[in-house]
Amino acid sequence: MKIGFIGLGIMGRPMAKNLIAAGYSLVVFDKFAPMDDLVALGAEAGSSSKDVASKVELIITMLPNSPHVREVVMGEDCVLDGAKPGTILVDMSSIAPAASQELCEAAKAKGVIMLDAPVSGGEPKAIDGTLAVMVGGDEAAFDKVKDVLDVMAGSVVRVGDIGAGNVTKLANQIIVALNIAAVSEAFTLSTKAGVNPEAVFDAIKGGLAGSTVMNAKIPMILEGNFNPGFRIELHIKDLQNALDTAHELNVSVPLTAGIMEVMQALKLDGDGDSDHCAVAKHYEKLAKVEIRK
Repeated sequence: MKIGFIGLGIMGRPMAKNLIAAGYSLVVFDKFAPMDDLVALGAEAGSSSKDVASKVELIITMLPNSPHVREVVMGEDCVLDGAKPGTILVDMSSIAPAASQELCEAAKAKGVIMLDAPVSGGEPKAIDGTLAVMVGGDEAAFDKVKDVLDVMAGSVVRVGDIGAGNVTKLANQIIVALNIAAVSEAFTLSTKAGVNPEAVFDAIKGGLAGSTVMNAKIPMILEGNFNPGFRIELHIKDLQNALDTAHELNVSVPLTAGIMEVMQALKLDGDGDSDHCAVAKHYEKLAKVEIRK
């Protein structure tokens, strides 16, 4: 199967590299990012989204947000201008569920089958091919592409019809954001009280409070390492999609609104490009203490 891969950022580039390493033939394109390293590994460089779509049976997009996916799929020299009927489009971006449904309808009019398949795990899991992928859309199409998705993932689950993947991702992002906030708040308290934060981590990580988020983020916070695996700016985007979706459905999400305000404050302070564990800096600033080894 020949695969088109559009979007070669922090996440897309290692995902594409894993597909090449697994022996798949790729045509890649990104309007802003270089493609030379992927070409050196054996990929073909496309000249546009339309060009990529015209050469492949399966198209994967990995882009920042709904407007970027709309442009690539429906804009000038777009995927739907080049794709042949029967082509499968898997959008692995994290976008609004309503946008996925809109794009799916446009794709269907061209005979293209679309799945929404956002991922969780950040850059480290994109690099080692252990992302969690949550998929919405046609079951037969999912069955056709699951082996491809497995190359990039440790877990691939179809959760429902189109848009369900992104609803699941919004749930994931709410939980991750609030987990980081809870960890930051708790470790700021314990540090301010004079208890070694490393000892607190060792004491509680094996109990009910332990989590994948805490195990991944507390070591970074203790080292003062806020280099982005997943940027605050991108988490803000996901939380905005969560808030918009919740409001459309008349669902109250006050905790989500609260952590959104914390992340917005950090962005205003110049931390938009920092890892989302920089939420700890907000609590440190208020308490006038640093959680460090």
